[in-house]
Amino acid sequence: MGFDGKRLPATFLATGLLMCLALPACTPRGAAPATGGAGDATAAGAGLPAIQYEAHISAGDRPPPGARPRNPHAGDAAVAKNGAMLFAAMNCDGCHGGGGSGWVGPNLADGRWRYGGADEEIFSSIYYGRPKGMPAFGGALGPEGVWTLVTYLKSLPVPADEATESWEH
Repeated sequence: MGFDGKRLPATFLATGLLMCLALPACTPRGAAPATGGAGDATAAGAGLPAIQYEAHISAGDRPPPGARPRNPHAGDAAVAKNGAMLFAAMNCDGCHGGGGSGWVGPNLADGRWRYGGADEEIFSSIYYGRPKGMPAFGGALGPEGVWTLVTYLKSLPVPADEATESWEH
């Protein structure tokens, strides 16, 4: 139905549908990718890293432009101490265990990272969440809170001998 309550002709609807489908294909090859998504330069410029994980595919097989964010608190023991309190307050230990030692969620203190262990990769996991159980905390904590957690997690000592179970005999 149109705005005046009359039926629109089928050709009008079909033409509109074809135009909507054709618009994404109108970008010429070699052109810079459009910006405005969660991982574009705007997000990276605000201190937010681009979303990157194994199922992520950038349009045109090129990642969007943007700067690599840096942890403003890297190595700061006072921020790491606050991060430990935030880890408990946000109930991160409810899934990842006390001290990030692992429980329902993976161990965060063993130096093994499914989505990468660089500061910006850990930030991305906390801020945007991950498939199969990790919720996005960026909206609740903001970039400053997430960087505080990253600083805490990076301060955890990696055990010299990490226990690993094997089900093979």
